[in-house]
Amino acid sequence: MFICIKKLHNRKNMFQALIFDLDGLLIDSETLYRKISIKMADDLGKTLPDDIWAKQMGRSPIESLEIFRTELGITNYTAQELVDLRNDIMKEAFQNDLQIMPGAMEIIHALHGRIRMAIATGSPRELMEIAISRLGLNGYFEFLLPSDDLVLGKPDPEIYLRTISALGLSPEECIVLEDSSNGALAGHRAGCYVIAVPSIYTKYQDFSFANFIAEDLFDAKVLIEELN
Repeated sequence: MFICIKKLHNRKNMFQALIFDLDGLLIDSETLYRKISIKMADDLGKTLPDDIWAKQMGRSPIESLEIFRTELGITNYTAQELVDLRNDIMKEAFQNDLQIMPGAMEIIHALHGRIRMAIATGSPRELMEIAISRLGLNGYFEFLLPSDDLVLGKPDPEIYLRTISALGLSPEECIVLEDSSNGALAGHRAGCYVIAVPSIYTKYQDFSFANFIAEDLFDAKVLIEELN
């Protein structure tokens, strides 16, 4: 069952849109990113620090790989070159090995047509489109915002503010679902109602600013149905 962090006060039926993160929330891409990051580090003769994941999660690709580059002391590749290298490997992994997260289709099917839906992801457009097509998510979301045109990645609220603006709504009318602390903080800073759905990789991160912490997407679905 979900854990209530903050009580609701006269919020029922106020929400008009549900904004999903993608990586680690709807799709199990974090497992693939970890495997590929470990291999990239090994190929470069480096050892990946255990705490690097929390710093990278939710951020734009260029920010994430700049952290990777700095933490590992890589000087013979730019962050953009590392982004391009990882994207080439990830495209094949997304096509062949990507899995949807438990409860993702259930929450999408249950709420489609009852509340507007969008995706705001730190993934580049090419990977986002592969994931949506491969996992049968086409047609459910009225707006998709990848990282390509963003200036700042999560935890900056830019991605959510732009999504909210595109939907023509106010932050108070939007629910954000996020699996990482960086992403949840971005939603919180944007002024949205934030439901954190930690994964096995993020369950020890700080979600104290989230409105609710759900154990999984099934719990999140129950909560959203109660709110609306």
